[in-house]
Amino acid sequence: MSATVDVSLLSAAESAASGQFHPLDFSPRPPDSLDEAGLTPELIEQIITKMLFQHGEMSGWDLSLAIGLRFSLIEGALDTLKRKHLALVKRALGLAGVTAVFALSDEGRAQAREFMELTQYMGAAPVPIEQYVEQVRRQRVPEGWLTPEKLAYAYRHMVVTPQILAQVGPAVSAGKSMLIYGQPGNGKTYLAEALMNLDDTPIYIPHSVLCRGNIIRVFDPVQHHAIEDDTAATLFSAHSAYDRRWVKCRRPFLISGGELTLSQLDLSYNAISRVYDAPFQMKANNGMYLIDDFGRQTISTADILNRWIVPMERRIDYLSFVSGSKMEVPFETFVIFSSNLKPEQLGDEAFLRRIQYKMLLRSPETSEYREIFVKFCDAKSLPFDPADLDSFIDRHYSATGRPYRRCHPRDVVSHAIDMIHFGSLDYRLTADLLDRAWESCFTQEVE
Repeated sequence: MSATVDVSLLSAAESAASGQFHPLDFSPRPPDSLDEAGLTPELIEQIITKMLFQHGEMSGWDLSLAIGLRFSLIEGALDTLKRKHLALVKRALGLAGVTAVFALSDEGRAQAREFMELTQYMGAAPVPIEQYVEQVRRQRVPEGWLTPEKLAYAYRHMVVTPQILAQVGPAVSAGKSMLIYGQPGNGKTYLAEALMNLDDTPIYIPHSVLCRGNIIRVFDPVQHHAIEDDTAATLFSAHSAYDRRWVKCRRPFLISGGELTLSQLDLSYNAISRVYDAPFQMKANNGMYLIDDFGRQTISTADILNRWIVPMERRIDYLSFVSGSKMEVPFETFVIFSSNLKPEQLGDEAFLRRIQYKMLLRSPETSEYREIFVKFCDAKSLPFDPADLDSFIDRHYSATGRPYRRCHPRDVVSHAIDMIHFGSLDYRLTADLLDRAWESCFTQEVE
């Protein structure tokens, strides 16, 4: 889809884009000590020992990079390991311990095996839960952050009406839950995914979080889009750009479909590594989480919504450890439910009231359908005769009563292009190609 919005809104958004999308400074300040980092020397010693056990040998520089702390903060742990004869310096190039290459002694390797029995986590030092909570709160979007101009700019590549923008805007601005429903093929998922274009302000996501002695992995390279940064250049400096236990990312946008289970909405424990993985909604903090095909999951819609009644209302979630204890984390996630089912098939009035905003995405009118068709052909540089489009609409829609769907122009034109390539035809959309493409897109009545 491509955008049908007020041109003045687009012009204002484009002319002011640099100001509207100027990144805010959410960067977590690098700690000056382990106390400030919220970590103990013993934890750093354990991480270093396990990393040396895995890699055989590492320089002070490489350890600093991997752990995400300046060398001055891990130097004490290395000195302790050397004093206990658990680690030794194999060689050095002259810049104190930074360029020294460390390895484990026999006693150190035995100690590493004991540490691995406790947890196999190694890498960036974890962030204490208190620091994580504070950072998530700081990274909230401010009130009034979304304007009609911004929303129009985000949907500039789609055909949307002012009515759609007026419905979507308040929900996204408030960051409350939203249900988008309607017939399949009208772009509900596409409409939701376009919201990723709203805000390019970078945020910071921790590699892992530490809570009550448990380590929870949060940063997910599959779900999170890290922003390129020169990590190595600042680790020696007393003025590092930010705490390297965090990853600079775009605001997250996560999607789950019919495969979603209730267990995926709580901490996932790996019995081998003894490390937890954060649930989807925690990974989506400071961003958006789309539940696609809502109502098609193996679990009921009531189970999903009951799980989130408290988090969506209070912006606080409670996650369970295998021990039975719980951790409290922020729920700063804009949840979007998208469904092809009718609202009454999803739940009763009291159930649906829990979802703050509802929007029926209607099928397009003839004018919208034409614009979608024209813009898709333009995007593919595919010429056609407008009269052929008129007759195509008359034959396959007006005469049959078939309702329009926003996906139809894309599907039909894409099939026509496939036929052109296969048959080595002139790159032009004809009436015959349109009819053949239509037949290949839709099932025919069996005689």
